[in-house]
Amino acid sequence: MSDSSQHISRLADAGSQLPEGPVHLAVGMFDGVHLGHRAVLEAAIISARRTGGVAAALTFDPHPSRLLNPARAVPLIQPVETKVDRMLMAGLQAVITETFTVEFAAVEAEDFVAHLQAALPALKAIYVGENWRFGRGRRGDVKLLIAQAHAAGLQVFSAPRVNFDGEPISSTRIRAALAEGEIDQVNALLGYTYRCSGEVVTGRRLGREFGFPTLNVLWGPECQPKFGVYAVKVSVRGGTQIWEGVANYGVRPTVETEAAAPPQLEVHLFETPDFGTGAVLDVDWCSYLRSEKRFDSVNALRDQITMDRGAARQWFDG
Repeated sequence: MSDSSQHISRLADAGSQLPEGPVHLAVGMFDGVHLGHRAVLEAAIISARRTGGVAAALTFDPHPSRLLNPARAVPLIQPVETKVDRMLMAGLQAVITETFTVEFAAVEAEDFVAHLQAALPALKAIYVGENWRFGRGRRGDVKLLIAQAHAAGLQVFSAPRVNFDGEPISSTRIRAALAEGEIDQVNALLGYTYRCSGEVVTGRRLGREFGFPTLNVLWGPECQPKFGVYAVKVSVRGGTQIWEGVANYGVRPTVETEAAAPPQLEVHLFETPDFGTGAVLDVDWCSYLRSEKRFDSVNALRDQITMDRGAARQWFDG
């Protein structure tokens, strides 16, 4: 991410805030910013650099399903702030986040290009995935987009889907892999290590009592990973030092006394960190070790954590 990259919170404001030059605009939800999304974003970036233009992306918040089908709203892989940061890190000069409203959902597919041009007079080209849909009722496809864009003097680039193990990479596939604890596949599909962020908060200090102090990280994802134990790397937001350890994400059935307790993320580091409550951590999920389960005693849990530490160290040592 360069110092000049920026996040613009409304499409209506983008025309006045973008740098001067022809705008190469990638459009999509981009949840996860996975390798398939990167193909779209990088096409815009490369073309903009080649022609002296501006590489930007238009994305949406919330997910359209939250408005159009709230009973079956799609859980996001990452918060919108994390998504924007990841998109800017890819090399875009700007990311525009448009609030997905009833009014925006009502824009007809035939009017979509004109809607973009009205907000972005310098628009030069549009970049999408080959299966992208747009407009009211999702009636628009790439064929219609090309026809509308050509009539408006614009170019359209549609990126083919990127496959992994013979199947297309998609946000849906990543959500399913997260739910199954298949973190190796998640990381392969993303093209980077799955990361969550949260503030360290005061816990019940139960881990400290039996020799494994933990950091309680405040984190409530929409798309929950499988409950279990993972090998993780941790860093303080803005810092450079990295700590290795194990994390448990789940409801802590051995020690939790509260009925229907919400899932919690607890991290045990191999070395004593120089930070504590109030620190904002980035946690990289490297490998799935085992599922969460209830133990008959705290001693049995202690023995298992010892084995978890050993398994994580072995993974990190390669």
